[in-house]
Amino acid sequence: MSASLRTDGAREISSPERSGSVLHAWVTTVDHKKLGILYIAAGLLFFVIGGIEAIMMRAQLAQAANTLLEPQEFNRLFTMHGTTMVFLVGMPIVTGFGNYLIPLMIGARDMAFPRLNAWGFWMFLFGGLVLYMSYFASMGLYGAGTAPDVGWFAYSPLAGKAFSRGNATDYWILGILISGFGSISGAINMLTTTLTMRCPGMTMNRLPLFVWMMLVVSFLMLLALPVLTGAQVMLLFDRFLGAHFFDTQAGGDAVLWQHFFWFFGHPEVYILMIPGFAYASEIIPVFSRKVIFGYSFMVAATLAIGLVAVGVWAHHMFTVGMGQGLNIWFAVITMLVGVPTGIKLFNWIATMYGGRIQLRMPMVFCIAFLGQFLIAGLTGILLSGAPLNWQLSDSYFVVAHFHYVLIGGLVFTVFAACYYWFPKMTGRMLSEKIGRWHFWLFFIGFHLTFTTMHVQGVLGMPRRIYTYPAERGWEVWNAISSTGAILQGLGVACFFVAVIVAFRRPAQAGPDPWNAWTLEWSTSSPPPAYNFLSLPEVRSRRPLWDLKHPDDPDWEHE
Repeated sequence: MSASLRTDGAREISSPERSGSVLHAWVTTVDHKKLGILYIAAGLLFFVIGGIEAIMMRAQLAQAANTLLEPQEFNRLFTMHGTTMVFLVGMPIVTGFGNYLIPLMIGARDMAFPRLNAWGFWMFLFGGLVLYMSYFASMGLYGAGTAPDVGWFAYSPLAGKAFSRGNATDYWILGILISGFGSISGAINMLTTTLTMRCPGMTMNRLPLFVWMMLVVSFLMLLALPVLTGAQVMLLFDRFLGAHFFDTQAGGDAVLWQHFFWFFGHPEVYILMIPGFAYASEIIPVFSRKVIFGYSFMVAATLAIGLVAVGVWAHHMFTVGMGQGLNIWFAVITMLVGVPTGIKLFNWIATMYGGRIQLRMPMVFCIAFLGQFLIAGLTGILLSGAPLNWQLSDSYFVVAHFHYVLIGGLVFTVFAACYYWFPKMTGRMLSEKIGRWHFWLFFIGFHLTFTTMHVQGVLGMPRRIYTYPAERGWEVWNAISSTGAILQGLGVACFFVAVIVAFRRPAQAGPDPWNAWTLEWSTSSPPPAYNFLSLPEVRSRRPLWDLKHPDDPDWEHE
C-alpha cells in the first residue's frame, strides 16, 4: 500500500492501511476491554436477528387462520429465536460487561488469562455462525439448508435421528456446544480474576456488588454448562453412533433429556438475571445519590439465589408425572427463591427512598425493571404450585412469565447498562432525547405484547402453535401482542440511532459523567490499554467518592 510523507519526516498512514491495522488490532486483541465490546456488539447483533424472527412469528399470529408462514417455517423461527436469545444474546452480553468491567472495578490491568479470553469470544462467535449456517448447508453441500425446528429445548424424540430432517438438528447441537466452550472459558477467567487479581485493599467485603454477582454467575456457569454439554454429546451419540440414551423405542428415556436440559436451563435463568441485578445495583445508588441499602444482605441474597437455583430445575417438569413427593419438593424450593429475590427488591427500593433521584436514562430503565421483575416474580410463584402449573404449563401464560423475566428484567437492565457505561467505553454520551423515545416505545410495546399474553394463557391459548381458529376469542389479544412487537422493534431502532448519533455528533463524556464511586470511573474514557498507571489502593467500598470528597463521611450529605 502507498503511504504519503509528512513534512516533518514522519510516515503518514493512508486510510486503507490505517483501516487494515485497526481491523487487525480488533481481530487479534487480547485486551479485556476490546473483547468486552466485541461480546456486547455481537450480542446486540444477534438480538436484532432474534427480534426480527420474533416479529415474523407475531405477524403470523396477528390474526386467526393466517397463512403468512407455513408451520415448518414457524417452527424453525421459534427454534432459532429462542436459541438465539438465550445462547447468543443473553450469554455474550453478560460475559461482555463482565469482561470489560471486572478488571477496572477491582483495580487490575487485565483478565487473568488474556489469550483464553480471546479464545472464548471467537468460540462463542463461531458457535453462533455454525447455528445459522444451518440455513445454508444443513441438507448437505448440494441441497438447500433448513434451520432446526426442534424448539430451543430440543425435547426428545423431536431431536432424535428418527425425526431428523437433514442435519439441521446437528447444527443446533454443535452451535450451542461450541459457544458453550466460550462461555465456560469466560467463567473461568472472571472467577480467577476476581479471586486473585484484586488491587491492594480490595477485600471481598469491599467488592462492588457487580463483581460479587458476576462471581456467583461464574460459579453457576461452571456448574450448569458442562451438564448441557454432556447431554448434547449423548444426543450426538444417539444420532450418529447408535446409542439410545433418549430413544424410548430402544429402551432409552426421553424424560432424561428434560432432566439434563433443565438442570442447565433453570440456573441459566439466573445466569442471565443476576447480571441484570448487578447492573441495577450499580446504577440505582448513583442516580439516587445514596449508598446501596444493605450491602451485606444483597451479597447474601445473591449467594442464596445461586444456591437455590441449582435445586429447582424440575418445576419445568410438573406435567411429566414425576410423582407427588418430587412435585412437592420442587414446588417448595421454587417458592423459596422468592425470599432472596424479595430482599433485593426491598433493598433497591430502600436505596431510592429518601434519595435525590435523577431520572437519567440508566435510572429510567432500572425503575421500569423493578416493576416488571416484581410482576415476573409473582407469576413465577403462581407457576411454582404444581396444580396451577398443570393448567397453565403449556399455555401463553408461561410465555408471558418467561418474557417478563428475560425482557422485562434482563433486557431493560442491559439497556440501562448500555446508557450507563457507554460513555466509559467510548468517551461519548448517548442522547437523552432519543433515549426517551427508545424507552417509551420499548416500554409500551413490551406491555402490549406480554401483559396480554397472560390473558391469552388463562383463556387457554397453547404455546408453540402457528395458527388458531377464529372462534376461540384470542384474535383481539393476539393483534394487540403483535402491535406491541412492532413498537418494541421501533424502540430498539431508536437505540441504534442514538449510538450512530453519538459517533457522528459526539458529546464528550469525560472520565466520570455520572459522579459515580467505583474505580472504573477514575480512568479516562475510554480507559488506556493498561487501565491504571499505578495500581490503586482502596480503603472502603466507595473508593472514588472517598478520593473526591475526603472530608465528607456520608455520601447522602454531598
